Amino acid sequence: MQFAPISDPHFYAAAVPAVLLLGISKSGFGAGFGSLAVPMMALAVTVPEAAAILMPVLLLMDLLGLAAFRRDFDRRLLGFLIPFGLVGTVIGALLFRTLSAHAVAGIVGLFTLLFLAQRLLFPPKADAAPPSRVAGGVLTTISGFTSFIAHAGGPPVNAYVIPLRLKPVEFAATMAYFFFVVNLSKWVPYAWLGLLDWRNMATSVVLLPLAPFGVWMGVRIARRISSTWFYRLLYLGMLLTGIKLVWDGFIA
Repeated sequence: MQFAPISDPHFYAAAVPAVLLLGISKSGFGAGFGSLAVPMMALAVTVPEAAAILMPVLLLMDLLGLAAFRRDFDRRLLGFLIPFGLVGTVIGALLFRTLSAHAVAGIVGLFTLLFLAQRLLFPPKADAAPPSRVAGGVLTTISGFTSFIAHAGGPPVNAYVIPLRLKPVEFAATMAYFFFVVNLSKWVPYAWLGLLDWRNMATSVVLLPLAPFGVWMGVRIARRISSTWFYRLLYLGMLLTGIKLVWDGFIA
């Protein structure tokens, strides 16, 4: 197959803002918005195509995120999250052919909106205990699974990590390292499933220059924003993501 990218301008009208949002989300700031990337691109291509096109873009963004936050991550929290995230990617790889990506997106969106409703209607007290490790393991496994299916792993793991009240930069760094490992683990299964074809990879090359700009914008904001506004905007991103995913999964 010839190494030629997608030429449809309608695809790039959706893909360019999607990649920029994904880059901003890699800073931790706007992490909820990152899950919008595949649904936005799916306006022009199929969900599996969108997920495959984003693989090289995600790798570059992850590397940039690691460089920006190499000293700020929570090592103990990462040691807990990563094994469960990898279990989720294995489940995603095994079930990929049997599941509808739209159905998975709808379930993730519904879960995201329920989490936000619980946080807003019944806000936790300052001295409230963090979520249990059992809940954390389940949510992080779901995160790995939904990340594999549609790069929508942010909302489930956020539901566990947000209540831990990390500093914005620490949150950003921990999520950057977590998703670097999860995304790296998806390359071999994606190739095995036949998703990494020449057309998708050529399209990724066209989109790659946008990756550093998106990450740079997000890092600058994450290092300057207050914790209060950081989490408010994170909730906004999760709200918009939840609505979009529910729409794609159950209504559209």
